[in-house]
Amino acid sequence: MDGLEYRRFVAAEVDSLVCFLTRDTWPFHVSATVGRDEVHAWAAAGVFDSDETRTFWITVHGEAVGLIRLMDLGDGTPLFDLRIASDHRGRGMGPRALAWLTRYVFTEFPDAERMEGTTRQDNVAMRRTFEKGGYVKEAHHRDAWPGAGGRRYDSVGYAILRRDWATGTVTPTNWHDERL
Repeated sequence: MDGLEYRRFVAAEVDSLVCFLTRDTWPFHVSATVGRDEVHAWAAAGVFDSDETRTFWITVHGEAVGLIRLMDLGDGTPLFDLRIASDHRGRGMGPRALAWLTRYVFTEFPDAERMEGTTRQDNVAMRRTFEKGGYVKEAHHRDAWPGAGGRRYDSVGYAILRRDWATGTVTPTNWHDERL
């Protein structure tokens, strides 16, 4: 997809951020919809930009089509939230955004030894995005993700190691390490 770019969010764009997050649904997030007041409160609390967080717009020819939020930048394992607008999903933006983000983190944060993300078990697109990006499944938590109406979903955690990213290799998780 031509014209795909990443641009850091600045506080003066909070109204654009509110519009972006409230005009769409986010079916694989804890809250599928968010309200204007909620986003304003998050922004005021530094959820999108602080010493520990950075947020980036994903744009196509200047139009905001997605959002990436980095968290826990002060420790060696940043986490992220990736959102693609519904009318742009299924076009290959997720894997490209994750590749950009991984490169950004390991380039900008020399103390970051790994990067993690978590999704619901039924979010097949994100799970494929993790795998395409060299991320390895490291955790599967049963009934750990709260959903609408009290429903619970399994939560699946993925991570990439700096050394794997740097060498283009994938170190698998050892699922058979228990000697009981």
